[in-house]
Amino acid sequence: MITTLLGKKLGMTQVYDAQNVLVPVTVVEAGPCPVVQVKTVATDGYNAVQLGFGSKKSKNTSKAEANHAKKAGLESSPRELSEVRLAEAPTVKAGDVVTVTAFTEGQIVDVIGVSKGKGFQGVVKRFRVAGGPASHGSMFHRRIGSIGMRQTPGRSWKNQRMPGHMGSDNRTVQNLRVVKVIADKNLLLVKGAIPGANGDTVIVRAGKKAKKA
Repeated sequence: MITTLLGKKLGMTQVYDAQNVLVPVTVVEAGPCPVVQVKTVATDGYNAVQLGFGSKKSKNTSKAEANHAKKAGLESSPRELSEVRLAEAPTVKAGDVVTVTAFTEGQIVDVIGVSKGKGFQGVVKRFRVAGGPASHGSMFHRRIGSIGMRQTPGRSWKNQRMPGHMGSDNRTVQNLRVVKVIADKNLLLVKGAIPGANGDTVIVRAGKKAKKA
């Protein structure tokens, strides 16, 4: 059974659970995801399925993408594609659709996404370095300070925290609980925050480190 879906982060809200406790949740539009390609050990050397999400306009679709989707019986090419590795040979075939019903309420999931890009940042914002005195005349404030030694070793240490590009990194948030599944609207309510901005594509999968009951 496929327990991975592509989706879109819609935003955060809060709901009451069965114990009447207010829970912060992220709303994810998960699927429906058509199976675009099926791979097996016999044909490709490993077991996997390629899932799609969304749709592209024909003017934005290359001929290769259009033919790839047509081979699976899809009317339009998916906007996003992602391959899911499987331990056993897949039981689905190209053209089948995986929906949000692959998940159940209370299930533990991992969410993979790309964090928000924040551009070029200094060490105070990027690494929470304390900085210098904030008073007038210190001429230090938010600067990095010393980054190396003297003649020995005569260089900065590897992995020295310095200003640079921040954000736009692949991030996985593990062990989030599915608070609610709204099947008729293809929505998942997941407790807590997930990577990315509203509207970004995310991958929701069954938790790999979830403790078994």
